[in-house]
Amino acid sequence: MSEARIDRISNENSTAGPIISGITTFSGQNYFVPPKGTTAERPSNCPPGSIRFNTDSAKLEYFDGLQWLELEAFNNELGGGTGSNTGLGNRGLFGGGYSAGNSNVIDFITITTLGNAQDFGDLTIARHASGSCSSSTRGLWGGAEGVTNVIDYVTISSTGNAFDFGDLTVARRSVSACSSSTRGIFGGGRSSPLNLNTIDYVTIASIGNAVDFGDLTSIKAALGVCSSSTRGLFAGGYTPTLINTIDYVTIATTGNATDFGDLTVSRAYLSACSSSTRGVFAGGDTPTRVNTIDFVTIASLGNAQDFGDLTVTRSVYGCCSSSTRGVFGGGYVTPTGVNVIDYITITSTGNALDFGDLILTRFWVAACSNGHGGL
Repeated sequence: MSEARIDRISNENSTAGPIISGITTFSGQNYFVPPKGTTAERPSNCPPGSIRFNTDSAKLEYFDGLQWLELEAFNNELGGGTGSNTGLGNRGLFGGGYSAGNSNVIDFITITTLGNAQDFGDLTIARHASGSCSSSTRGLWGGAEGVTNVIDYVTISSTGNAFDFGDLTVARRSVSACSSSTRGIFGGGRSSPLNLNTIDYVTIASIGNAVDFGDLTSIKAALGVCSSSTRGLFAGGYTPTLINTIDYVTIATTGNATDFGDLTVSRAYLSACSSSTRGVFAGGDTPTRVNTIDFVTIASLGNAQDFGDLTVTRSVYGCCSSSTRGVFGGGYVTPTGVNVIDYITITSTGNALDFGDLILTRFWVAACSNGHGGL
């Protein structure tokens, strides 16, 4: 194979150079500088595989023929904190909530360990009643009380404040979310004075507004939502009547939800987590608060079964997971919130155990992780 070694090609002003085609390989001893520009300056007429550096996100991105997607390096086994978080393992994030006012706080834990949460950074706005979902690299929060459509994102492997991602198709609160490794889905919610059956989706690695996915089987808000890599499950909620219905969607497609089965008890304001095979739904209001934990096998259809109990009877809290452990943080216990974090082993059944505490007592918190069952 022939080889050409070129130090530099430019015009007489050293501002541009000719196009060279037919080169099959490229190598360099140090580095090369790709084209760069802002998100607004992204070209749309380039061939698939084109690469550029986005100066807004400070990340490399590539064009897949339809849209620009980010190239992100990640490691699910994160440490970097103090105390329990010096160990390695999947990272869980708890964002927002309410405690004598809206909170913008993001906490983080190392799910495979035990111990108290630590400060991660802040959301772009103080909010509660949001939905949260995540890939292996990014965590997203969308919607909130006050009926906002704002979606924030963070890079899970780092710590720091959130950035603006885009907007939901409909501003709403009490929205719930789940995801695969590539796509985040936001379902249901309330846009005063009405509940919604709206399902939106986003491509997590990109930045931009959500797109319509389809509809839930009924209008409802305050659901418990989890996923495998292929299916998203939406359980319970209120219409405003409390319901026990579980819906499901195929995440990689678009279309309306289909009936999956029923929870063991009708309730709203519950939370959910999952392994790749099992979905777990915990707590909530019936309207009396309960500590009930149910589970289903995500790949099948059918009614939920009893799993065990939370350590504290509560509702409107955050839930995240690794492939084996589910973690529940914060929540409302009349007449105030709690900072309790408890955990379960998803593959077994039994009551939750104490994990540690959030850095701030609050409820209406939304959680995500880089190791849940949808990845």
